[in-house]
Amino acid sequence: MLDLKFIVENVDAVKEGARKKRMKVDIDKIVELDTERKSLMKETDEIRAKQNIVSKEMPSKKGAEKEKIMEEMKKLKETLKIKEQEVTDLEESLDELVLAVPNPCLPDVPDGMDDQDNKIVKTWGSPTKFNFEPRDHVALGKNLDLIDIEKGAQVSGARFYYIKNDLVWLELALIQFALQKITAKGFKPVFPPTLVKEHAMIGTGFFPADKNEIYSVNKDEDNLYLIGTSEVPLCMLHYDEILDEKKLPIRYVGFSQCWRREAGSYGKDTQGIIRVHQFDKIEMFSFCHPQHSIEEHKLIVSLEEEIIQGLKLPYQLVNVCGGDLGAPAAQKFDIEVWIPTQGKYRELTSCSNTTEFQARRSKIRYKNEAGKKEYIHTLNGTGIAMARMFVAILENYQTEDGSVTIPEVLRPFMGGKEKIAST
Repeated sequence: MLDLKFIVENVDAVKEGARKKRMKVDIDKIVELDTERKSLMKETDEIRAKQNIVSKEMPSKKGAEKEKIMEEMKKLKETLKIKEQEVTDLEESLDELVLAVPNPCLPDVPDGMDDQDNKIVKTWGSPTKFNFEPRDHVALGKNLDLIDIEKGAQVSGARFYYIKNDLVWLELALIQFALQKITAKGFKPVFPPTLVKEHAMIGTGFFPADKNEIYSVNKDEDNLYLIGTSEVPLCMLHYDEILDEKKLPIRYVGFSQCWRREAGSYGKDTQGIIRVHQFDKIEMFSFCHPQHSIEEHKLIVSLEEEIIQGLKLPYQLVNVCGGDLGAPAAQKFDIEVWIPTQGKYRELTSCSNTTEFQARRSKIRYKNEAGKKEYIHTLNGTGIAMARMFVAILENYQTEDGSVTIPEVLRPFMGGKEKIAST
């Protein structure tokens, strides 16, 4: 969330930020309501001042004169009550509008409509080539009894699946491999809750913009939401707290199941497990000093690259354009991994700097050396999104005989096993 004062004093910059993200927000209405709010607050202050004057006159008055003052006090009280309610109503309308204002982009974010306008920063490795016709992950998963999409759909519906046998062990190996690298950089491991209250979704910026993507549970009873990423509960670890500046950055790495409705993806990736409703994910999260968030962003991206390079998967790093950013991020870098049967790179990880956007909504601050409380900067990045990682490994490491070679770095976590083959 942006500071209301900042919005009102920087109208053009805020409008440009929304334009660059291709988001429609009524900044002029915010300014109009804020002006009206200030005027009403001035009126209420004047009424309270008049109440004070009249109340001081009361003890010296008697008879009809006292009754007249009492009647005036009654009218002032009623008028004040009406004005205060008008202020409250205006503030609620303002809050709703301000919550919809996106975080402006950092200067080097490319201008563009969607992922077609993202800018390639670097490439690593060469696209995998085969001397045979490669199978897609759906065929490999079925032939090797690793993925059961049919039973998943039968039990839970489209975009659900079972992970089985050696692919379960591969996930556990990936978890160990990634956590060792990430925790070595000072990220504390966390298994967070995966059901959260509404304020957690609002605080991290998923509501109101992405509310249609989130599953709700027992509406009007528990009123909880299933997380689409552990970014949400990790951010909430310090909800409404003042952090010690000397302890910054504070870094966490969470592992959780994640759920997404994929409401806007009708007709996209209907086959396989690239775009699914439930998946496991390792997520990095950092609370850092505002002066160091650019540096922290580079660190998290470098960890993402280190993991994928360790797995020897060819990829490209892209600087995400404004129209593809979403509301909270001021800048985001994606890593896209080569998928042989699609003949293109597909998103595998994302890493966002949300500056103070989430911290302001979640009331997370630190106290600087002068004793002043300032908003922290928050960042998040994918360690491993398992379903998409399965796709990348199965397709890039397949062999002509239909088996899949296990990446070398994962073998120590799988008892030295070198390949997954049909039994």
